[in-house]
Amino acid sequence: MGDDLGDEWWQHEGNSDVSEKEEENDEQKQSTEIPQKKSTKKRKSVTENPDDARKKKKQKKPEQKECVAAPEKNEDDKSTKNPKKRKVRKTITDVLASSEPKPAGPADLQNLVVNYFSDKRSVIEQEELALPDSSFLNSNDLSHTLSSYLKEVCPKWAKVQKQHTAKSSVVLLIVCSSALRTIELIKQLTTFKGDAKVLKLFAKHIKVEEQVKLLQKGVTHIGVGTPARICSLIDREGLNLQTLRYLVLDWNWRDQKLRRMVDVAEVKVDLLKLLETGGLVSRSRSGQVKIGLF
Repeated sequence: MGDDLGDEWWQHEGNSDVSEKEEENDEQKQSTEIPQKKSTKKRKSVTENPDDARKKKKQKKPEQKECVAAPEKNEDDKSTKNPKKRKVRKTITDVLASSEPKPAGPADLQNLVVNYFSDKRSVIEQEELALPDSSFLNSNDLSHTLSSYLKEVCPKWAKVQKQHTAKSSVVLLIVCSSALRTIELIKQLTTFKGDAKVLKLFAKHIKVEEQVKLLQKGVTHIGVGTPARICSLIDREGLNLQTLRYLVLDWNWRDQKLRRMVDVAEVKVDLLKLLETGGLVSRSRSGQVKIGLF
């Protein structure tokens, strides 16, 4: 048997035992390493505090929102601010404050009538509303008071005043923008009117019925008021303009905002209504009424 197995058979037998033991040890090591890894993961999950993890998440979320939201707000602000700057327009006050006032002329009233009725009347009707230069008195060159202006354009006022005897009518009609301006103009008439009777025609603190009674009660030579109230009196047949000789528009005067009578939308519309429905345009075209721009 010794010859068949060789001289060193015993060495092989011992080596085989050692190799088997080494294999068993390797398998045990692998089996022990795997659960150790799993246990470490479990330990990490156990050792971490859930409250701390939630705090970390909460802290991260607002940081991300702030970083993203900040540039969006800035872009929106820029986009909203730019159009506002572009839309800024100069007001009438701003324009007139930097320029010298210019006296009005017949062309100013003519252009106002044409522009207003251009889209409201036919071509034939617009021709009937056209005012020739012969319909106008000399305009105020901004050097006159109301009395000095009227003395210039109405040199025969004393005679005209005596000839007027009709009730519910006037010979001279002065149209302005407000009640306060009406009172100011009546005060300026002192040196011109003489014995003529003056009536204020505005809506503030005065009823239409009261003004109708005053016009019917006696002869009134001069009427001073706003276009809205004058139109109301005409509609109620409290004021008749058949005897009217002079129509004076307080055109050049400006209020605290440097607006003229025709710069206020409501007053402008009422004035144009008065010119049209009161028959003043047709009577001025025929030469019965003269228009003055004060």
